[in-house]
Amino acid sequence: MHAIKKIIITGGHPAPALAIIDQLKKDHPPVEIVFVGRKYNNAQEKSESFEYQEINKRSIQFINLDAGRVTRVFSLQSLLNILRIPFGFVHALVILMQQKPNVILTFGGYLSLPMAFIGYLFGIPVYIHEQTIRPGSANKIISYFAKKIFISFEQSIKFFPSDKSILTGNPVRTSIFEDNHGTIVRDESVPCIYITGGSLGSHAINILFENIVPKLLEKYCIVHQTGNVEAYGDFNLLNDLKKSLPSNLQKRYILKTHISNEDIGAVYKAADLVVGRSGANTCFELVALHKPALLIPLPWSAYDEQQKQAALLSSFGAAELFDQYDSSMDLLELIYKMMDNIKVYEEAYQKISGIYKSDAVSRIITEIFS
Repeated sequence: MHAIKKIIITGGHPAPALAIIDQLKKDHPPVEIVFVGRKYNNAQEKSESFEYQEINKRSIQFINLDAGRVTRVFSLQSLLNILRIPFGFVHALVILMQQKPNVILTFGGYLSLPMAFIGYLFGIPVYIHEQTIRPGSANKIISYFAKKIFISFEQSIKFFPSDKSILTGNPVRTSIFEDNHGTIVRDESVPCIYITGGSLGSHAINILFENIVPKLLEKYCIVHQTGNVEAYGDFNLLNDLKKSLPSNLQKRYILKTHISNEDIGAVYKAADLVVGRSGANTCFELVALHKPALLIPLPWSAYDEQQKQAALLSSFGAAELFDQYDSSMDLLELIYKMMDNIKVYEEAYQKISGIYKSDAVSRIITEIFS
């Protein structure tokens, strides 16, 4: 085992990073962990990111990396983002000179490239984890100089050097399995739907539900994670809607900007149906918990990865797909259909084997320390 005193964890996928962090704190307490990420949801506002909030709760040092990126939509802001790319590499250089880590573990995204590249120039071993079926540009570039590449899907290996790639599966947070009852009080007399847009929330999903929430509350309890992006103000919009409802329906509508680690296990346990995006981390959590899902893939996800991941679950009969450009009333009808046949979707998970690997966290940590 290598003597690792400090590890920097970085990248744009907080859920698997948190799973690794929690296990490191448990099994390797002498190792100092530093998280390099984005403190705010975006450069235009000061709403704190999900990863910043969760890292702070764990009393781990968080360093905000100011880096630019190439986006798929051209605008003045996208031009400014491109101009900030060189600054991200300079900032990464400063961070690494100050922190002097023994290892860098990245989880993809635009933040990971400057940290990994400068770390490689310093001779620091770089490890990457790829969550999706088809990797993004950052991880593909980093793979050329990474020491090892951990992949979640067997289909991903064709994009990476095979001699360095290891099929570990995707780390999932242990908190999703822990029912500590949490702080969320719900109406247990009716079935429960959990609506989530991921760590940032989803404006498109929130707007789809704005018109149908009152109808759904007549039959179900809803836990709705809206995100806290100030530009959209979705939480306030939906909270105003909640206040306009009869008191008995208000009690059935639970609004949160984020679902905390302390609450996520109880929310998942309560949920008969999960409605949300089909990012890799969401899909792996659904498979691990055997949760029926109505998936609304992000239309502009890189290489159509969310559509592919949603289609995979759908092919087994465990999920249904919905296009975010379809109407709210179509969504309402699909939810009714699924809730009326929820056992069929639950039983479909018996056909799924090999996708979720319960030892993903321990395998990654073992490879890093070997």
